[in-house]
Amino acid sequence: MADKKDYKGIMVFAEQREGELQDVALELLGEGRKLAGKLGVELSAMLIGDKISKLADTLFEYGADTVYFVEDKNLATYNTEGYASAFETVIKEKKPEIVLIGATTIGRDLAPRVSSRITTGLTADCTQLDIDEQDKILLQTRPAFGGNVMATIICPDHRPQMSTVRPGVMDKAVPQKGKKGKLEEIKVKLSDVKAKVIDIVKEAKKKVDLPKAKVIVSGGRGLMTKEGFAMIEKLAQALGGEVGASRAAVESGFVTKPHQVGQTGVTVKPELYIACGISGAIQHLAGMQNAKTIIAINKDPGAPIFKMCDYGIIGDVFQVIPALIEELKK
Repeated sequence: MADKKDYKGIMVFAEQREGELQDVALELLGEGRKLAGKLGVELSAMLIGDKISKLADTLFEYGADTVYFVEDKNLATYNTEGYASAFETVIKEKKPEIVLIGATTIGRDLAPRVSSRITTGLTADCTQLDIDEQDKILLQTRPAFGGNVMATIICPDHRPQMSTVRPGVMDKAVPQKGKKGKLEEIKVKLSDVKAKVIDIVKEAKKKVDLPKAKVIVSGGRGLMTKEGFAMIEKLAQALGGEVGASRAAVESGFVTKPHQVGQTGVTVKPELYIACGISGAIQHLAGMQNAKTIIAINKDPGAPIFKMCDYGIIGDVFQVIPALIEELKK
């Protein structure tokens, strides 16, 4: 086992797709900056891809002291073997004590493979991170037992301590325009990459970007049918917002999976969140509880959502929502 004293600093995986940094990378830099301050260590970012070193300027502005990058034409598109090999090499060479990765489709594939290669633990889907001031170790908090409890997990014996963090949970740091740092290229041999991406076929569909939405109108099982759920779309359109949904609504076929908010969907924190016909199961609340203002519409006065909301309307969604749309039209 490597000596834990050899590991120092916090490293963030700066996920990019087609040369565009993902928001979760900037969110992790914001959180990483806070953790680095408590530990008194440097914050670094890790870029993997092809012709991506130009993204370093943005990473510096959002808090990175150092940016490491691996460039190779075989890494232009994400592939598990290539990225895992590159990331493993950088971690073994630079020895960060903490590694943070976004819990995206890429991050969820990459993180466990890297942690297995370097023989350390991994806490997945964290919603909160902190530092134990006495022992100087990472406190990794995530929902457990179906979201009914929040578990805080530590990795006392191995390094680095690794976490994946759900997009939209952490706040981006305020960028410091013109801030610079150290840029370093890491050379990696990719001879063991067996699979190559030949082509990518993208499905033509309307992009759903709930984490960026300022207004979200979500519907639940209470809408009863796909036709009933259409009211949610009209209300969201009237407010200039996005359509969200509970897991029950998605499983009932009212709307597609990208609209799902909650523990098994996306985490959001809009300015305004309107929950229509949603009872307020803990799994759903875990995904929207940080919204600045929450309005709930439900005919059941005992629905758990009313304990969470800022404003509650006890009434039939089929009467309340059309009335709201009519007022907004005026």
